[in-house]
Amino acid sequence: MTGAPAQVREPVTTSGTIAVMNLHAQIDGSAVRLSRTATGEAQGAPMAVTQGAALIDLLNLRGHLLGCVADYERAADLAERLVHAAPENGTSLLARARSRATLHRFADAAADLAAAARSGADPAAVDAERAVILQALGCHADAMALIRTAAARQSDFTTLGALAVLQADRGELTEAERLFDEAPRHYQGTSPFPLAQLEFRRGVMWHREGDLEAARRCYEAARSRVPRYAPALGHLAELEMLSGSAHVAVELLRPLTRTSDDPEYAAHLAAALHSVGRVHEAKQWRERAAARYDELSLRHPEAYVDHAADFWLGVGADTGRGLELALQNLAFRQTHRAHALFERAVLAQHRTAQAVP
Repeated sequence: MTGAPAQVREPVTTSGTIAVMNLHAQIDGSAVRLSRTATGEAQGAPMAVTQGAALIDLLNLRGHLLGCVADYERAADLAERLVHAAPENGTSLLARARSRATLHRFADAAADLAAAARSGADPAAVDAERAVILQALGCHADAMALIRTAAARQSDFTTLGALAVLQADRGELTEAERLFDEAPRHYQGTSPFPLAQLEFRRGVMWHREGDLEAARRCYEAARSRVPRYAPALGHLAELEMLSGSAHVAVELLRPLTRTSDDPEYAAHLAAALHSVGRVHEAKQWRERAAARYDELSLRHPEAYVDHAADFWLGVGADTGRGLELALQNLAFRQTHRAHALFERAVLAQHRTAQAVP
């Protein structure tokens, strides 16, 4: 079985480059409008809550697309202020739940969803966010029940895409492929972002399965939708490294390190530079990534200790630190990937101990 996208009518969307420019403008404009609204009326008023929730979602979207942790943090701060001003408003609670889930604070996000449900928030919206959390925690059966219920109500792009990603996570590749093909046929929007995100998740599925050519096609499809899509570019760089094309990986990663504050790209750049013999420059990027991972592991441990552990087990070259963080990650989530990371760390530490004379 291959992961080649089926030949179907491609939805016509806005240029990805223009869409990113528009996203910047939307965020700036929303921030100005929210400031004016908050000045003219109580911060917990319905209009302020609606505007604040919209800005939170835009910030989280840009954070994902461009690899900007600062956007996630800005959204989280705004969400806290929104709930403080309107503690029983379902919209504010849903916005904070999404922001907390983005930073992998799943228990806190679930508490917000329960409060949002009690406050009269749309049950479908609450269940959609619950499904995201359950899937992230590896509770696939429970997530599947919620998404199938949503699909029974309305089989649209969002629900079909969510089912595709869930089936991919469960290893049900045939069904996932069918859904990845089907979902775009139901797309009614003009933004390229949802389609790029879906292709990226399809690429992750094949990357995980070891079909690197299929993964490459999907990542390139995501990149064609949104040329600056950081996760797709970062994963393409990983594929170039695996194929022995470290020079190409360097060219993909260097622009990301100028626009993203996520240390993953600095770490990958360090590895790529080391592979092409630019050891001094690689050391500089390794140190930059290490400092940033230390910072983020303290500020947002649920979201970054697994990435930090992977860094220290790889280019960071500190298996003891990697094992410590892998164990911390296992305390946060009992998923297959968390166990696999811990086992990898134990083996790496064992090999390191054996190598010491």
